[in-house]
Amino acid sequence: MVTKVNVKPGDVVRPGSALVEVAGRPVLALSGSLPAYRNLMHGSVGQDVVQVQEALAALGHHRGSDASGHFGPGTQEAVRALYKAAGYPPPTGGGGKSDASPKLVGAKPGDKPTSPGASVDASVGVTLPASEVAYVSDGPVRVEAVEAVVGGTATEKLLTLSAGALVIDGALEGYQKDTVRPGQKVEIFSEATGGRAVGTVTSVVAAPAPTAKDAAAGAVPAFVVKVKPDTALPAEFAGQNVRLTITAAASRGEVLVVPASAVSSGADGRTTLTVVSGNGNQTRVEIRPGMVGDGYVEVTPVGGVLSAGNRVVIGVGRTTVSPGDKP
Repeated sequence: MVTKVNVKPGDVVRPGSALVEVAGRPVLALSGSLPAYRNLMHGSVGQDVVQVQEALAALGHHRGSDASGHFGPGTQEAVRALYKAAGYPPPTGGGGKSDASPKLVGAKPGDKPTSPGASVDASVGVTLPASEVAYVSDGPVRVEAVEAVVGGTATEKLLTLSAGALVIDGALEGYQKDTVRPGQKVEIFSEATGGRAVGTVTSVVAAPAPTAKDAAAGAVPAFVVKVKPDTALPAEFAGQNVRLTITAAASRGEVLVVPASAVSSGADGRTTLTVVSGNGNQTRVEIRPGMVGDGYVEVTPVGGVLSAGNRVVIGVGRTTVSPGDKP
């Protein structure tokens, strides 16, 4: 049974800390890439012992005189110190002659062992169960999801962790693809926290096939733009939706712009917009469209006069109906 949950989604995992408790026993985070696959005890030898010795040393708990890769008294004392720092008694017992009975210090060969007054090696019996340690990779490690519930059964999956620097996947529609290229700078803004950052486009690729859930939601992008932040993003950005602003092109100076919905193409092949004068008269002005961004399009008049401040018709214009006319 899960008896305690010490983390929540978005938390940064600190090596040496207890992530959760199962039946009152901790699951401790340690640095390493090799999964825990066996219980370690006095006499254990292998690369997994090297890993735990290095992880313990990084926390200030050294292996003493034990050789690298050999789980001896020094490593047992380091494990004991790890559990003490986390606030738990160390696990004891298990395999090997060395753990089956305490060593009697000072007994000569041939002497009968005597318990009263005998000195016991306190390190014998300290183990590191595979069920009480979770190895996490180097770099920032965050909690993505917590499946464990206090009072619930400890299933195979208690937590979901992610490691490494945060990256961003953005969504592009088909018409935007050709304006975004690797190397372009990206402004990153989190509306949830108000945080801002700068990144760089690393790739633009076709979006993977949508899952049934995504397809049902109806929000399936045509392309995915991957963005690498120029500096490490704060942990609170993890899992958030952010707004990306990519400057695909820029004019040399100020230009005339109108809402994109004001521009139309006629049967004669001309691109135009309709300008409304102060007295309400409407004039069709031919234009040459330019850059598009944020719902606006750059326009240059080809015939007629167009100035900043002119009123233009957007969408479908109204038809004037006189009294007596049939609608």
